[in-house]
Amino acid sequence: MCPKAEKGPTVRGSKSGRMTRVRRIDCRDLTEWNGTLPRGEFDVDRAMALVAPICEAVRLHGEAALREYSEKFDHVVPERFRVDPAVARDCAQRLDPAVESALKEAIDRRRVVCAAEADIPDSHVTLAEGATVAIRSIPVERVGLYVPGGLAPLASSVIMNVVPAQAAGVSSIALASPPQADGLPHPTILAVCHLLGVDEIYAVGGAQAVAMFAYGAPGVCDAVDMITGPGNIYVVAAKRLVKGVVGIDSEAGPTEVAILADDSADPVFVAADLMSQAEHDPQAGAVLVTDSDDLADQVEVELERMVAGTLHRERVETALSGKASAILLVRDMDQGVEVVDAYAAEHLEIHTRDAAAVAARVRNAGAIFVGAYSPVSLGDYSAGSTHVLPTSGTARHSSGLTVRSFLKTVHVIDYTASALAEIGEGIEAFAMAENLPAHANAIAVRSRA
Repeated sequence: MCPKAEKGPTVRGSKSGRMTRVRRIDCRDLTEWNGTLPRGEFDVDRAMALVAPICEAVRLHGEAALREYSEKFDHVVPERFRVDPAVARDCAQRLDPAVESALKEAIDRRRVVCAAEADIPDSHVTLAEGATVAIRSIPVERVGLYVPGGLAPLASSVIMNVVPAQAAGVSSIALASPPQADGLPHPTILAVCHLLGVDEIYAVGGAQAVAMFAYGAPGVCDAVDMITGPGNIYVVAAKRLVKGVVGIDSEAGPTEVAILADDSADPVFVAADLMSQAEHDPQAGAVLVTDSDDLADQVEVELERMVAGTLHRERVETALSGKASAILLVRDMDQGVEVVDAYAAEHLEIHTRDAAAVAARVRNAGAIFVGAYSPVSLGDYSAGSTHVLPTSGTARHSSGLTVRSFLKTVHVIDYTASALAEIGEGIEAFAMAENLPAHANAIAVRSRA
């Protein structure tokens, strides 16, 4: 835990008297960030108490429980939970040509990057004559991918989950997304599944989808080995609950962006990127870190103008005025880098002079977007990078979803009798020092053979 700051931050509104959309926190006299950085509230423990009976019911009752919770939460019960692949094919055929072209471009670019991620050669180490350890990367056999369909039908998440799994060599991929009013997942989600060759698709949402994947549902869906994909707090809580039964990618909280900017930044670009992140979710975090009071003022002006005309104004205003969002004023870019490293953003944009050099100094971020023409929206869709990224400061120790997320590392140990004998006496001594004589004996019986 960090010590308390020497001086508390100053929090204020706009100079101009306009309605404050994003609070300001003056960090210029601070040396520590404990309790200063904006964070939203995301109580997974509380949500677990609500999803635990749902997951247990699906484990015990399978399809009957899926029908009950589909009616309760999605207000529709599909005739069949597994979607006919012909439906996905029809959705793909009805795509607007411009959307189809954009989807294919996003898929192609993600595949190129995934091919580089997958280039992990197996290693073979010889420690002595007759003593070898091989290091193998083996794909997870069966994966369940979850794609949200609530506030926004995230067809892009299909690409971000499916393409790296395919590149890793996962042999069995199932995908679940909540049913819409017609009992099917959103048509664009289905279309992307068809473009990617995924034909095991389920019209199941929320915690019940996670439970279905983890425990299986006889006659509906076989259990998986790993569950990935973003979702709301109930999906996250369900993933925490079944972790250990299956592997999971992460416990992703609400999305967030931090923008590190100096007085060379374009306030229109900065405001647009803060607003785009706030559009995701009322709990989203939009954080500007700058050493320029003038830029902060100009960004406020641009936000006022842009938010007034945006489609999801209420959602955006809620996010921008919430606890997860703020403008942090710093002394200079050195302190700014310290702040963004402490914040460890899911998405970090660098809008500074010599942005590439500043980006190279950052240690903690899910993904770093360098310069004025690399906005987060690019990464959300077609940059070729992943958009399934660590949130809530977990970029300090975790990475986004890539090909490597779907690979297990296995050591293959192969020693001859003479190679074991060379170090056997030392192993026996080591085992006895740990008071494990049976371990020592397992070596000794071989030396006497």
